[in-house]
Amino acid sequence: MDKKLYIPGPIYVAPDTLQAMTRPMIGHRMPEYATLHESVIGKLRQMLHTEGYVFLSTSSAFGIMEGAARNLVQKKCACFANGAFSNKWHNVIERCGLKADKISIAWGSPVTAELVEKTLASGEYDAMTMVHNETSTGVLSPLAEIAEVMKKFPEVSFIVDTVSSMSAVDIDVETLGMDCCIAGVQKAFGLPPGLAVFTASKRAIEKAKRAEGRGYYFDFEEFAKNAEKHNTPSTPCISTIYALDYQLDKFIAEGWENRYARHAEMADATRAWAKKMGFDLFAAEGARSNTLTCIKNDDKTDLAQLKKLAGERGYAIDNGYGKIKNETFRIAHMGDFTMQDMEEIFALLEELLPQVRN
Repeated sequence: MDKKLYIPGPIYVAPDTLQAMTRPMIGHRMPEYATLHESVIGKLRQMLHTEGYVFLSTSSAFGIMEGAARNLVQKKCACFANGAFSNKWHNVIERCGLKADKISIAWGSPVTAELVEKTLASGEYDAMTMVHNETSTGVLSPLAEIAEVMKKFPEVSFIVDTVSSMSAVDIDVETLGMDCCIAGVQKAFGLPPGLAVFTASKRAIEKAKRAEGRGYYFDFEEFAKNAEKHNTPSTPCISTIYALDYQLDKFIAEGWENRYARHAEMADATRAWAKKMGFDLFAAEGARSNTLTCIKNDDKTDLAQLKKLAGERGYAIDNGYGKIKNETFRIAHMGDFTMQDMEEIFALLEELLPQVRN
């Protein structure tokens, strides 16, 4: 049975977007591909407020998260970890044979500017990683405040996972001064998985040139060289890039501010619905995601059964991730969803909840 996806990713993909993937195939070294690539990068630059490097990688976002480590961690990395994916990033860096310290933060709490400044003041680190919107917990950390602190540490590469926030909230790469900003298109972009979008500052490219053992597939210098020809180092997933080009046109037609406001409205409605139904929110007040809501179990709801019943009706929800599985559930509100879609899932869950509550 096909299910309408209200999970944090991959999310629902609109039929017109899927249709955009069916355009005739072209060769990735043909002029036609260069034209497509240039179009996509131009729109992404508009979205991210940058004229700098924006790259496409045929991989999950974690491919670039590993690549950023191989290119930019040359001394030691400070990994700010407040959920499952930021924890995993630390593990990935160590498995690359690189030095990294995990700075643990309680799940449900954001990374703070104060903690970043205190950590980096030691002078031990030449890179830091953080997750802007921690998908496992629904926590949004204050990126602008952290960016102000990072200006005090120009020798530290500022590497940020915006996997589940990019295109749903305004991210100004130049103002924030990020060295590498990473996203996957299967979340707020509303596309099938398999393509990552990332930026690299000129400082990051120069630093990458000095990195040993950075490999080929995720070599930032290779991406930069190929970008001059409106291309990628290796064969890209052209069908998905067709769809990305189409989606970006939809974003522009909607208007950036309208798009961000729609996501905020859906987030507010989901939080209000959760409280109306007697639940509490997992993320701390003032640090809540606009793309997914992580809701605390009330200790009397069988979330696994709720997920099962919703699935039987053609809807996919998530009953928590990692160590908070079944202690929480998550509802996505991003991509092409509107308030009508949210009201649809709220009505279904209100119908099912009496069947799974003690």
